[in-house]
Amino acid sequence: MIIMGIDPGSRITGYGIIQKQGEYLSWVDDGEILPPKDLSLYEKTFSIFLELKKLIQLYNPEELAIEDIFYYKNAKSFVKLGHIRGAIVIASFLCKVPIFEYTPLQVKKAVTGYGNASKEQVKEMVKFILGIKKEIGNDSSDALAIAICHANSRDWIENDRLHNRQDYK
Repeated sequence: MIIMGIDPGSRITGYGIIQKQGEYLSWVDDGEILPPKDLSLYEKTFSIFLELKKLIQLYNPEELAIEDIFYYKNAKSFVKLGHIRGAIVIASFLCKVPIFEYTPLQVKKAVTGYGNASKEQVKEMVKFILGIKKEIGNDSSDALAIAICHANSRDWIENDRLHNRQDYK
């Protein structure tokens, strides 16, 4: 099974692709979608949508996992993140890929065993779990962590899903 994890952001949207075979997880790809800085929020949202749609079509994931929105002190950041998440949800619906969401606490706990782990601790565990030797960016690492969380949770977390494949039949 191919799983795509996405760490949404208006400046950098990280993505990570993993494969789950039984209990074994392996790295497929990771990267960052970087819309040009001079675009409006709407143009950035559309740019991220187009890039994500291409990635979904390229890797054909069976499931997609994203980070759930959590409380932000800055309302403007919260609204921007909502736009990006909307683009992700639309791309997943168009490509008929079920989407699941996890809180940062769930992701950190699934990857490190500790809900208050630092970004560096998460990154090191992601690299260890997936056998990655190269350096990876923080947003890519977070996306891979989200994919790992989903891979390890998917058999019992059905209630957290936004939609499933039956919605498309």
